[in-house]
Amino acid sequence: MGIASEVFGDALPVAERYAEFLAGPGVERGLIGPREVDRLWERHLINCAVVAEAIPADARVVDIGSGAGLPGLVLAIVRPDLKITLLEPLLRRTTFLTEAVGLLELGNVEVRRGRAEDAAADLSVDVATARAVAPLERLAGWALPLLRPGGELLALKGERAATELEEARPVLARFGVRTAELLQVGQGKVDPPTTLVRVVAERAAARAPRRAKGSRKRSS
Repeated sequence: MGIASEVFGDALPVAERYAEFLAGPGVERGLIGPREVDRLWERHLINCAVVAEAIPADARVVDIGSGAGLPGLVLAIVRPDLKITLLEPLLRRTTFLTEAVGLLELGNVEVRRGRAEDAAADLSVDVATARAVAPLERLAGWALPLLRPGGELLALKGERAATELEEARPVLARFGVRTAELLQVGQGKVDPPTTLVRVVAERAAARAPRRAKGSRKRSS
């Protein structure tokens, strides 16, 4: 908990309430696996909180496929300056997220039920985040239309991050992105550090084609 205190600072009590909510209703409703309870802090909460290192002050953020609120709710806790939209298509998950926002008394969060390709009609943000949603070549097509020119996609990725980035380069080229690179955040706070794929939009992207029903993959 020493690292958690360092990462969350004065917001640690709020993070603790969120951890309890994940370990209780989150498990009961199938948003978090029972085996994850013992490693909630290192594998989920701190792992997501350190993403804040890569987000500029006062940014407007959309968390795509927010699920149980990872990383979106964690970022809202650790960075009250951010304005965050938790975007999630499934009702049971948006219900969970709405309850969590109320429990944690977070005034900087909006829960929105819907898909990224539909939200692009009226949502323009500085940063899009995503964790365990889809391979980068698909995720980019959903996220980039949500970004203002110069906005950033920050995708939390694991061991295949470099491979996914290379596989996605043709898609990124079609969108005319400015840069696409790997970043590591949380050095000395989480082991291994959190790996991000950072994609910077050069211009506002065209809307992605609608996905076929049932094509979305998400496990939590």
